[in-house]
Amino acid sequence: MTPAAAPADAAAPASGAGEALLRRLEWTVLRRLDGRLQGNHRTLWRGTGLDLADLREYQHEDDVRHIDWNVTARLQVPYVRQFTEDRELSAWFLVDLSGSVDFGSDRQTKRRVARDFVGVLARLLTRHGNRVGAILYDRRVFAVLEPRGGRLQVLRLLQAIDRPPPAPPAAAAEGGARGRRAARAPAPAPAAGTRLAELLQAAQRVVRRRSAVFVVSDFVSEPGWEAVLGRLTLRHEVTAVRLVDPMERSLPDIGLLTMSDAETGERLLVDTSDPGLRRRFEAAAARREQALFEALGAAGVDTLELATDDDLLDAILRFADLRRQRARLAAGGGVPRHLVAPAARAGTPPAP
Repeated sequence: MTPAAAPADAAAPASGAGEALLRRLEWTVLRRLDGRLQGNHRTLWRGTGLDLADLREYQHEDDVRHIDWNVTARLQVPYVRQFTEDRELSAWFLVDLSGSVDFGSDRQTKRRVARDFVGVLARLLTRHGNRVGAILYDRRVFAVLEPRGGRLQVLRLLQAIDRPPPAPPAAAAEGGARGRRAARAPAPAPAAGTRLAELLQAAQRVVRRRSAVFVVSDFVSEPGWEAVLGRLTLRHEVTAVRLVDPMERSLPDIGLLTMSDAETGERLLVDTSDPGLRRRFEAAAARREQALFEALGAAGVDTLELATDDDLLDAILRFADLRRQRARLAAGGGVPRHLVAPAARAGTPPAP
């Protein structure tokens, strides 16, 4: 549930507004970020190159196709090959645009944070000759943008994110029933929640070449996505980009407040001046977060938290620094595959 009075994003911009948005991101974030997130010829993500860079002991959830069987047979310990990254990288953004991402307790919503992140990282990648694509979801997958390079592709991504999804096709088939009146009008379908598994399954079908995959979502979803995410990591370098707002973790003392479920439309009036209610809310939120981080860790994906009150540049740099630290420690073995770059606030799980 989210407060019903949360501000909504502005209407979908025209192409000129998309150009202005990208120009603003380039001046405020990209110029400071370029060269720090990714070097002149290397990326932070493992590529599909053919040049052998190193050998190391097999770790849990490594791709078994990279096991060096000759070395494994000699040492009686499984070893995997590590390859030099390709300069050209294919990246996919799996963007959850369901109702819950329209929430924001301050000046911006989670949807706007997602849009800015996709714009910054997509432009950063395309400036270095890489290709980016996207799969967009709102109750269903409604858009697939094949990977392309260049600034125009980034504008396509931003406009697709801001554009309302098309209406679903009519359920009633005309066919042989044309000209006949139905005896009874069909009952309205119940409001369905987000099924993140459908977005991840679409990625399994669409993304064939090994790629860097960014799952941009608040992960407010019906269960069942965890196993699909784990299977996606077997082929691709997956990063979970979690969208979060401070009021989803704790309620301020502001008296009576109408809470609204963005997925189902259910409304509830609560008294936020009740300290017992606020404690129960925080405890429930902490349990949900713990379960989410355990699920992401079991899937073996890295997690970047983007909060609506956080600085996008700082968040991306924290994540990049953690990945560089892990890369330096990887030669010693025993480095966890899953890391978390939490939002800049107290109380979030520390990065391992």
